[in-house]
Amino acid sequence: MSGNDEHEDEVSSFSSGKHSSVVWSYFDKLPVGPGGIQKASCTGCGKVFSANSGTSNMKRHLPKCFDLNEPGPPKKRAPLDQEMYREKLAYSIIKHNYPFSYVEHKGTRDLHKFLHRDVKPITRNTAKADVLKIYDREKTILKEKLQKVNGRVCLTTDLWSSITTDGYMALTAHYVDENWVLRKKVLNFKVIPPPHSGKILAEYMINFLADWGIQKKVFTITLDNAKYNDVLVNCLSSHLRLNNVLVCDGDFTHVRCSAHVLNLIVQEGLKVIEGAIEKVRESVKFVRGSGARKYKFAECIHHLSLQCGKYVRQDIVTRWNSAYLMLDSALAYRKAYARLALVDSSYKSFPTEKEWARVETITELLKPFYNITTLFSGSSYPTSNLYFHNVWRIQMRIEDAINNTDNVISGMAKEMKKKFDKYWENYSMVLSFAVVLDPRYKFKVVEFCFKKLNMEDKVRKEKLDIIFNGMHKLYDKEYGIFSTTSSSTVKSSNTSVSTRDDLDGLESFTSEFKKVENEKSQLDMYLEEPELNRREELDVLQYWKDNQGRYPQLSLMARDILSIPITTVASESSFSIGGRVLSKYRTSLLSSSVEALLCARDWLFDLEEEDEDDTEDGLAEDIEALYPTYQSSQV
Repeated sequence: MSGNDEHEDEVSSFSSGKHSSVVWSYFDKLPVGPGGIQKASCTGCGKVFSANSGTSNMKRHLPKCFDLNEPGPPKKRAPLDQEMYREKLAYSIIKHNYPFSYVEHKGTRDLHKFLHRDVKPITRNTAKADVLKIYDREKTILKEKLQKVNGRVCLTTDLWSSITTDGYMALTAHYVDENWVLRKKVLNFKVIPPPHSGKILAEYMINFLADWGIQKKVFTITLDNAKYNDVLVNCLSSHLRLNNVLVCDGDFTHVRCSAHVLNLIVQEGLKVIEGAIEKVRESVKFVRGSGARKYKFAECIHHLSLQCGKYVRQDIVTRWNSAYLMLDSALAYRKAYARLALVDSSYKSFPTEKEWARVETITELLKPFYNITTLFSGSSYPTSNLYFHNVWRIQMRIEDAINNTDNVISGMAKEMKKKFDKYWENYSMVLSFAVVLDPRYKFKVVEFCFKKLNMEDKVRKEKLDIIFNGMHKLYDKEYGIFSTTSSSTVKSSNTSVSTRDDLDGLESFTSEFKKVENEKSQLDMYLEEPELNRREELDVLQYWKDNQGRYPQLSLMARDILSIPITTVASESSFSIGGRVLSKYRTSLLSSSVEALLCARDWLFDLEEEDEDDTEDGLAEDIEALYPTYQSSQV
């Protein structure tokens, strides 16, 4: 039946009183008007239509008022909430780094119009205004939350140079909320005009803290080892001291980024072994040099059944972990490289057995550095209690490597030891407190670890005294009720313990830690209780939440110390997000918009930075996966 025939049938059906069209389920017939004009009104919105010439006009109207896709009786379509629509658009821009012009794209507008006919398209300026409105609203909410934090706030900050060469300063707050959940919030992401001296940066930071109303809550600030950061900390401490809010006169304010120190230690060692890994680097470059070589290497992997899912990785100078990943991957495909040397005469850089053995030793030495760096870099769980015994493990591994019979490995370890001693000869005092506040370890693990290090008894005792007395000083001055520091002493054992790179034997280790005091503080009572089983998983924050009743003051100290970030990764991760917000396609974006987009994303979605994908910058290739493609091309 043609369209005209259908139209005529509808007209005749209506004129004869038979409402055969589907529209009559949604329209009411009105009384015939003057001149015999018949009209009908929509039951959804009440709009009146002429019905003398068929129902086509009414059919077109139906989707505006009714959801025709749902089974059952007709359901009235809800009217569009234009304000909510605009807010959802702003959320999508913030969450996915869409440009403001996204709302003006024809495809976007067509899609939204298809989904709801009442949509009113907006301009990029309106979208920007909506994003800034959300930023202001969420900032007010976060300010109120920070004011309600009972404990102290720890900070991390770092500088970033954008694609436009502008210098941005990221300030991140770390704290434990009322539910004992560790929080991380990017407070500021501001353009800082040069020069970037420590004094100028401190002035900006003081203004940021005042704006957020948390200048009286600052506990620590974690920074990398740039020289200007020492000046920054001194200026910030002086300001806090003037306002009488500096904790223990600044003894614990400055925390050095552990990931940065680890990087400096490893980089120092890599300088020594540059020649030792050169053939591996050249082998990787050879394989990745052309498509034909990649397919040939994939064939070698297949014939030797070496499929392990690892990528063939290239290292770059600025990332020491890329060297470890390159060596680790090369060892997994060691036999494939050997087969490649047999089938391809142009491959000249195959390492000898001695060189492979050296690479294996180097990789084994670097592995704990890689794993510990990854562990330290978390921001969703406490990391301060991980510091002490993991830094100790690093020190033990370096000292073992110094005695290696391979002069190259020994030389590498000696250079790493120099850098370790420069930054970590004296372990961070406040971060050492954190392991004591882990009920699985307490002070016993500090004694145990120091006993296994190659140091004189006098030096060991001095180190123990520093940590013990420093912890009591912090507790007594900031959290405690009783003053017991002057009457407490620590005595350490002289029993020798064999050097091993783990905590085996801790349970049977006899501590000679003795306390003599007139009155016991909560810290004293906690230390006297037996340790929990260290082999069982424990949420340390949950432990202190559960024990607030027993240790009301000490639990507050534990909460603050466990919120200390031991790396600046939280601030650095905002730079990766910033690089996506301020990309080469959006260089004209105002700095205020950059801050609003980045901070709002962090506050609204609490997103961790996505895992770094080496395949994006060409550092890694899944050559294993090329073999099926290679086979099909040969058919």
